[in-house]
Amino acid sequence: MSVKKLSENALVSFVDCLLSTEKVEAVQAKGDKFDFGPLESAKDLRLDYDITLLPPKKYFQPPVETLLTYETEGVYKSHYDNERFILIGVHPYDMMAINQMDKLFSQDNYDEHYMTRRNNATIIACDVETPSKNVFASSMGTATVKDGYDILLTNIGDGYVAEAATEKGRSLLSKATEAVKVSEQDLKKRQQVWDKNQEVLNNHPLKCKPSDLPKLLEKAYEHPIWEEKAKTCFSCGSCNQVCPTCYCFNVQDDVSWDLKTGERKRIWDGCLLDGFTRVAGGHEFRAKRADRFRHRLYRKAKYVPAKIGGQIACVGCGRCINACLTDIANPISIYNKLVEDIGID
Repeated sequence: MSVKKLSENALVSFVDCLLSTEKVEAVQAKGDKFDFGPLESAKDLRLDYDITLLPPKKYFQPPVETLLTYETEGVYKSHYDNERFILIGVHPYDMMAINQMDKLFSQDNYDEHYMTRRNNATIIACDVETPSKNVFASSMGTATVKDGYDILLTNIGDGYVAEAATEKGRSLLSKATEAVKVSEQDLKKRQQVWDKNQEVLNNHPLKCKPSDLPKLLEKAYEHPIWEEKAKTCFSCGSCNQVCPTCYCFNVQDDVSWDLKTGERKRIWDGCLLDGFTRVAGGHEFRAKRADRFRHRLYRKAKYVPAKIGGQIACVGCGRCINACLTDIANPISIYNKLVEDIGID
């Protein structure tokens, strides 16, 4: 581990240095919103943002990606994105989501496409400076993060504490020639930021521990809340598309007009969409909106945790709440209602 301190000017110089030799993706303003995109100048970097429109998972599992190209005679070629890049500005809850995705895409059938992108990335995370209106990361234990990143930046008022946690991070931080030695007082200020964020990033408090949720849902399958909420659900899938831990996809073949060549693509999909579970013969396992609505919540707090050692697959970013047109996507309001009606043993 290597820890240094960067002033505002030193950070700008550091980022400009990276831009001179590396591909850099970072958080920037997009009107009155924020999103990740190609960075051209350090002055455009915004580490004081509240939340990005889309999570950084798009860099590891793109909305659309070509898996392979083929010819009808049987010749095919797999495609991998081998370009190295630096990703700046990942909040702790999004870093926790990436850590979960790493587990899911590396276990069982190792996903070469996802993992190639992930291994080619160098992640510079940053602690939250501006809480978003619907964040509840404190309730989910994701307000701070201890691993996954290569460098973590924490604004302590008179500069940034920069901690390099990996060899890639240490190599990168060595390019920050204006960095200075960090003091004990600087580290105390960083701890104060962490302590504060573990409390204040919680605009929707959960009335139980996250670890209680799988057991709670064991008793909630027939609860009327699923039908009640589904009455106003558009099945638009917006909550799926903005979620940092949703990874479902469809695979389709696109044949060229010459009928001799084509490509196989992987495309984001979502469990709220009508037809998501439709199979050959026309049968659909979750044809009812209430079934699809319930599945999303069960996936987050019961099914995925069983695959990755109990971690709840909701990191409290609040994007689903922001995106939902009918204001029914908030998982906390649903879990809290179940706690009130069913209780925690």
